[in-house]
Amino acid sequence: MTQAQALVRQPATSRSREISARCSACSMHQICLPMGLEEKDMDRLDQIIGRRRKIARDSHLYRVGDPFTNLYAIRLGHFKTHQVNPSGDQQVTGFQMAGELLGMDAISTERHHCDAIALEDSEVCEIPFSRLEGLFGEMPQLLHHFHRMMSQEITREQSVMLLLGNMRAEQRFAAFLTNLSSRYSIRGYSSTSFQLRMTREEIGNYLGLTIESISRLLSKFKKRGWIKVSNRDLELLEPVTLKAVAAGTQTCA
Repeated sequence: MTQAQALVRQPATSRSREISARCSACSMHQICLPMGLEEKDMDRLDQIIGRRRKIARDSHLYRVGDPFTNLYAIRLGHFKTHQVNPSGDQQVTGFQMAGELLGMDAISTERHHCDAIALEDSEVCEIPFSRLEGLFGEMPQLLHHFHRMMSQEITREQSVMLLLGNMRAEQRFAAFLTNLSSRYSIRGYSSTSFQLRMTREEIGNYLGLTIESISRLLSKFKKRGWIKVSNRDLELLEPVTLKAVAAGTQTCA
């Protein structure tokens, strides 16, 4: 039987699942993958992508100390990463969303240095790193894209250090909201109206603030007419002002 005949005989539902599983059919592929990959290169990348893995809300994708075998491209949902600091407390180190990669922390040591936990029911694509490395030498464009993603991750970590080190509380929170806005916009979602997938306690932990501080800042920003908030639904009414507060050129005083 030829491949074409096999495809014809394949049930329509199976064919649709196979097509939808391809990177090129994913709504996030323009963010995850370099632009302009030829079809043959996309096919080769599809061949190394492992299973799609569903992660239930509050479940671990991986834990500190787990051996490194895969990178994970987030297809659906949101995650948080956290570590345990020397005093034994959990420290949130990042919030990740669809189109971003998880697992790069383990490339150098081949062991994960943080826990990755789903903030909602989510789905990832497993990418065996050894097979991905094999493609880098044959697809320079893919290697360049991977380096760019690693650079973005380093830049995000540096931004967090700046947040925790030099910014006032209102700057930290405004920068956090502005960052979320920008990332949602890149993914084709609204940049001014979105839902906070993380709790106020998790936001405070990430920004080095108490949950009471986050609640006060939400109330202060709402009173000034900069945001509208209902439970976890958030609308940025004055995004330009929030950017100015984040940059330190405007204060809440």
